[in-house]
Amino acid sequence: MDVSGASGQPRSGDDQPTEHPAVPTPPPPAPEAPAPTEDGPDTDPAATGTPGPEAVRPEAARAEKPEGETPGPAEPATPETGTHEGGTHEADEAGTRPAHTPADDDGTAPPAAPHHEPHPHPDPEAHRTLAHTEPHTEPPAGPGMAKGKPPRPPKEPGGGILMGRPFGVPVYVAPSWFLVAALITWVFGGQLDRVLPELGAARYLVSLFFAVAFYASVLVHELAHTVAAIRFKLPVRRIQLQFFGGVSEIEKEAETPGREFVLAFVGPLLSLVLAGLFYLAMKPVQPGTVPGVLLAGLMVSNLIVAAFNLLPGLPLDGGRMLRAVVWKITGKPMSGTVAAAWVGRALAVAVLVGLPLLNSSGGLGGGTEDTGGMDTVTDALLAAILAAIIWTGAGNSLRMARLREHLPELRARTLTRRAVPVETDTPLSEALRRANAAGARALVVVDADGHPLSLVRESAIVGVPEHRRPWVPVSGLAQDLTDDMRVSAELSGEELLDALRAAPATEYLVVENTGEIYGVLSAADVERAFVKAMARPS
Repeated sequence: MDVSGASGQPRSGDDQPTEHPAVPTPPPPAPEAPAPTEDGPDTDPAATGTPGPEAVRPEAARAEKPEGETPGPAEPATPETGTHEGGTHEADEAGTRPAHTPADDDGTAPPAAPHHEPHPHPDPEAHRTLAHTEPHTEPPAGPGMAKGKPPRPPKEPGGGILMGRPFGVPVYVAPSWFLVAALITWVFGGQLDRVLPELGAARYLVSLFFAVAFYASVLVHELAHTVAAIRFKLPVRRIQLQFFGGVSEIEKEAETPGREFVLAFVGPLLSLVLAGLFYLAMKPVQPGTVPGVLLAGLMVSNLIVAAFNLLPGLPLDGGRMLRAVVWKITGKPMSGTVAAAWVGRALAVAVLVGLPLLNSSGGLGGGTEDTGGMDTVTDALLAAILAAIIWTGAGNSLRMARLREHLPELRARTLTRRAVPVETDTPLSEALRRANAAGARALVVVDADGHPLSLVRESAIVGVPEHRRPWVPVSGLAQDLTDDMRVSAELSGEELLDALRAAPATEYLVVENTGEIYGVLSAADVERAFVKAMARPS
């Protein structure tokens, strides 16, 4: 498996040293930097023994402390305080995180940079109504590896105004909805002026009620997707009502094409049922009245919602149904995604060209004597927005399918760096010497019994000038281990990303199922491997 994009080097099964460079060393200090006093220890103390690769196991973790290596008082160790640019970060939940600086391939390291999430977030399955905005990009939730403490779920992003939690799923109204509500109120109010001129200015109140009732129908459409997902034990992150419809953010992909088809079809089906109910409610109502006009408008709007979403192209529900059919025939989910995404792009072009032509020919109410230049511009603008949303959604579906295809290539065992254990009072210079001798690229601080206590931060090492390293103990550069920062060497794909997201950090301790230390996993290595895997064609 090609994982050359990651700078981390795994520990081989036979515990042979690797050929990768050791922990990076910055350039020599500037000439004006103060030199150590004669009373201090040498700049590179000698050690009585050099632990080999086997030292990463707990039973051999305790290393002898050479005499004369105790840090002198002339240069006291000062813990490094990291800063984060860009405001609040999700890592703040677990304490302040230092900026992470990945090592270059030649062993040198660039200046410290702000810490980023270890991966670009994967997109959940999003079933949308009418048209689809940019999809949410967060990986599906999965089991973590922390013992006795499940990983914390990610914080919900700001989705607008929280309206409630039906079936335990939060429903948000995005700010863009108010723009659409105002547009619907204005357009429908103009139509009411032609049908019910006696309403006067009150027609806009009726139009606003129609906008709210229409989006209530959209919410029912999305709840249908949500109920089906819950029935199939697929977690639903949230429902959001937004510009041009709504979106149900389902965090897992359906396991079978049959479930995918049902999950997509229930939304348009509920819209058709609502259209039928509004039609039946309209029967006893006198035409030309406010209730009659509202019921007729809601019936037609739900028919349009159902018909539009049944179009066989991603990201619409009909596209997911087409994907399920191709998936069933070929046995390959990716083949279904590619087919449905390209049909979606063709639909985007058809909407861009065909919708204005259809309106101007009178097919959707155009071609009347009231049609003017403003209506033509409005039709063209609406067609362009819908086409852009469909085209973008189809492209995102392709990218997310490629992401899911490459996720299994991310394996903790493959990306883990070899590590050597050092005791808390070991000078940094001696710890680096041992790491270089063992071909390791990470340091684990252990107690007298060899139990891991903390991880030495790579960014902190880079920040210590070489002439000060004999005076700085590794404990001053380490980050205390928490349960969530211990990950299993067997993790891969979505489970690995979930474990890292549950406890944002720059380094993680990788352990075997037996509890033995396997090495240290750098979040930057995971990110580089992810980007390289995504760059390869499917």
